[in-house]
Amino acid sequence: MTVRRRLLLLAALSLLSACQRESTFEPVATAPKADEAQAPLLARISEAAAAKVDIHTAIAGPAEIREHLPLYGTIRPNAERVREVVARFPGSIRSVAKAIGDNVAKGEVMATIESNDSLQTYPVLAPMAGTVTAREADPGEQAGSEVLFSITDLSTVWVELSLFPADVGQVKIGQTVTVASVDARLSGSGRIDLVGALGEAATQTLTARVTLPNPGRQWTPGLFVNASVELGADAAAVAIESTALQTLDGVTTVFVPVSGGYAPRSVQTGRSDASRVEILSGLVAGEAYVSAGSFVVKAELGKAGLEEDDADKTEAREAAP
Repeated sequence: MTVRRRLLLLAALSLLSACQRESTFEPVATAPKADEAQAPLLARISEAAAAKVDIHTAIAGPAEIREHLPLYGTIRPNAERVREVVARFPGSIRSVAKAIGDNVAKGEVMATIESNDSLQTYPVLAPMAGTVTAREADPGEQAGSEVLFSITDLSTVWVELSLFPADVGQVKIGQTVTVASVDARLSGSGRIDLVGALGEAATQTLTARVTLPNPGRQWTPGLFVNASVELGADAAAVAIESTALQTLDGVTTVFVPVSGGYAPRSVQTGRSDASRVEILSGLVAGEAYVSAGSFVVKAELGKAGLEEDDADKTEAREAAP
């Protein structure tokens, strides 16, 4: 055997030996032990604690989702309930008994006038009950055919809603409208009884009108309001209270009761209205969920997550050389 062949044979034997040693010591992956598996994130709240902080549950199930159109409007006097008061005969105004803002009863004396022809004094009476909203009469002035007072019955008011062109096709006479003051302290409801035929050039809007009951005179003409027009209702196979929804790491989430507390469940939502939201996936009809107090559960879950992070950091520090 030549020297060259002998060297090649030795090189081949050395390579084979190295491959055998490498395969002998190759690490073998092992499954994690059961006690090392990561536990699911859980807000640990007992039933007694949940009752104290007003955490309540409900059952997901079928419901009607009512679609609404938000609009803005202004409170106006009901023009059909306004009366103007004039003198029956020209004369000199001797006395005035009412001022702007005063309430009057039908037949109540508002002023007295001395007739220019007979020189006799006669009373000017309120033609209806209401509130004095304008006064153009003062003692010593002459009364002719001009308006002396305006009386407005504020037991009802008009809500004039601004409709943009894209909204006009959705709003019709007879639809129910919920009205709320800007600060949300007042609310009421009525129906659309007029959709204007002419638009406003300055605002490019049409006006829809709602007659609103105002027995306590709480709706003051001139104030702005928010309104919501009910467009229709559609059935949803699974719906929940909108107060149940929370956001965790950018994901829409609800909480479901489990042994020992409440667990987060990601859901996909669909249509919604002021109180309910449709669930497309994540919950099925008949499942329980946290309907009230979900923000408390979220806070407790965040606290649990922080505690786990602190524990992991402590273990890492202890394991460090």
